[in-house]
Amino acid sequence: MSLAEALVELQELTERLRRDCPWDREQTTRTIVPHTVEEAYEVADAALAGDDPKLLDEIGDLLFQSYFLALLLSERGEGDLEAAARGIHAKLVARHPHVFGDAEARTASRVRERWEQIKREDEGREGIFHDVPEGLPALLYARKVQLRAKSVGFEYPNLVGALADFEDELRELRAELPAEDPPEETQPGARVAAELGDVLFAAVNVARRLNVDPELELRAAAKRFRARVETAEAIAAAAGKDWTTLPLDEQDAYYDEAKGTTQ
Repeated sequence: MSLAEALVELQELTERLRRDCPWDREQTTRTIVPHTVEEAYEVADAALAGDDPKLLDEIGDLLFQSYFLALLLSERGEGDLEAAARGIHAKLVARHPHVFGDAEARTASRVRERWEQIKREDEGREGIFHDVPEGLPALLYARKVQLRAKSVGFEYPNLVGALADFEDELRELRAELPAEDPPEETQPGARVAAELGDVLFAAVNVARRLNVDPELELRAAAKRFRARVETAEAIAAAAGKDWTTLPLDEQDAYYDEAKGTTQ
């Protein structure tokens, strides 16, 4: 089967599900989008895990989301999958003049700069932060805001500057910390909360300068922590102990042992 045939068959399947499936008939763009976001994260998880069969499967799920959303648009007379495909084709050609035109861009950084410049011109942006999606996860929102600031030259000249800012924000946070840990489930101090927000924002800036996606890497770090705790619990159980009831120093010893056996 050719690529064209496979894509047409998926379109026909999407149309039939919309017509014949009670669940699919009830969906709107608003109800489908949460599933689209979930599928995008599952694609990211599979890619980060290096699980190619899983990645292929998740790409299929995300592709179906695109088909379904395009079908909903076509029902409202606002476009269809063909229009979406032609639109992204034209956009990519226009934003790669170093490939399809006479412009020069010998580095990835220069390509990014040209991309942002063309976007500003095409979209007629009003202001630096025009059309930054408010619904992005916080870490990605921070990264997007920083990239917009970078596009007009407002950023530290190098990683050293970004790290120095991160260390400054840590010092400012320490200066605001209370003498004792606050009780759980209580309102944080406004200054503490603001300074911690500044630390997180500065950490995103460092991540960006290192070409690290903070959203993906924080998720990966959380998954590593989870795997190590589960492994520590299993090691303790094999020794006849309940890890959850052990004192912290013993839990920590098992956790350190688990770190040596997990990625």
